[in-house]
Amino acid sequence: SVSSLITRTTNDITQLQMLMVMLIRIAFYAPIMGVGGIIMALNTDANMWWTIAVAVAALLTLIIVMFSLVLPKFRIIQTLTDRLNLVARENLSGMMVIRAFNTQSFEESRFDKANIDLTNNNLFVSRAMAAMMPMMMLIMNLASILIIWVGSHQVAESTMQVGDMIAFMQYAMQVVMSFLMMSIMFIMLPRAAVSADRIADVMETEAIIKDPTKPVQFPKPFDASVEFRNVSFRYPGAEEDVLHDLNFIAKPGETTAIIGSTGSGKSTLVNLLPRFYDVTEGEVLISGVDIRDVTQHDLRAKLGFNPQKAVLFSGTIDSNLRYADENASESELADATRIAQANEFINEKPEGLETEIAQGGSNVSGGQRQRLAIARSLVKNPPIYIFDDSFSALDYKTDSALRRALRERTQNSTVIVISQRVSTIKHAEQIVVLDEGRIVGKGTHDELMETCEVYREIAQSQLSMEELAS
Repeated sequence: SVSSLITRTTNDITQLQMLMVMLIRIAFYAPIMGVGGIIMALNTDANMWWTIAVAVAALLTLIIVMFSLVLPKFRIIQTLTDRLNLVARENLSGMMVIRAFNTQSFEESRFDKANIDLTNNNLFVSRAMAAMMPMMMLIMNLASILIIWVGSHQVAESTMQVGDMIAFMQYAMQVVMSFLMMSIMFIMLPRAAVSADRIADVMETEAIIKDPTKPVQFPKPFDASVEFRNVSFRYPGAEEDVLHDLNFIAKPGETTAIIGSTGSGKSTLVNLLPRFYDVTEGEVLISGVDIRDVTQHDLRAKLGFNPQKAVLFSGTIDSNLRYADENASESELADATRIAQANEFINEKPEGLETEIAQGGSNVSGGQRQRLAIARSLVKNPPIYIFDDSFSALDYKTDSALRRALRERTQNSTVIVISQRVSTIKHAEQIVVLDEGRIVGKGTHDELMETCEVYREIAQSQLSMEELAS
């Protein structure tokens, strides 16, 4: 999910970063200090080596026990962090729906549950780690007492000097301290290991859509014709096809419209063109070339794709238009906004093209977002335009004016329009009617009114008798 991906690219990477910082600080210094302490301690009195061994064994036992307790919790914590981010993201993006249905209390309790679950697991780990340090210091102090007790007997028996006992104790503490320092790194290691696994899952995820090993180029001169040849498609993991044996050709200089009831597969069909998905059977040809035989970059360079939901990026109107072509001239931007019927509201803004656009275009209306998205495609000036219900938020007058201006601009381009409104596609040179993923009609408006019952029902439900006759 998006929330999980955000957690993996922020929280998980931070855990690895903290481990690497600690590794650089301790990994070289602590072993040198420990090995040096062992050599000097044994050189002082080799008979007391076992006191150091007891202290080190006690430390290692403590570390192993603690790791066995907290390691499972670290994976749970990362999963719960994903869950908390998911709930927070849903609450923010669905704020208006939550208020409209008066479910604020439910969402608060849902967030509280996710937050409390995460807090409880974090508290368990924090308490375990907090208890670990005093226990390590206790082992260190007990080791000092043991050395003094053993050393005092040797001093009493005149087999050891007091100075040697003090020196041995200092070297032993140096060894124990090096293990204490290493344990700090080991404390961070389990969580970092979990984070590394989660990051590896992302890094090792293979793209479903891949470029061919030996890509071909589109022929020159480029022919903007689009052909669906025996195309069937099934979503990954689905049991049934959503598109069945589609065959049609969209020609340059013509508008090919696709209409059908909700769930008939219209948007799925156009999502095959930019290779957001690959066909299950058959082939999609552009300029006579199977789109799977060219690179995704070359393919998408030929397309001006307007998705069902118009997407704008934070920045300015100018930066959003130049997203299609950063080197576009002022006249090209002006021409694109004129055709998209965006000039009027842009000119009303005090800053014009430099007007700020909020994230997702939340500070402009749905119709303005659609017009700016259409203008962005016009700036790109591709040979093939795809409009996936891109006029749905426009009023009839604006829709009509935009289509009129668009027809003049796209005289030599292939235009594919998905629409629920018959008025938008009525004058298209070719209308393809989809029903349950199958083509049930193909032709002009007048032809389909005579031959296609599905189209006739859609048209009669939307248009008056006068509009049908015109």
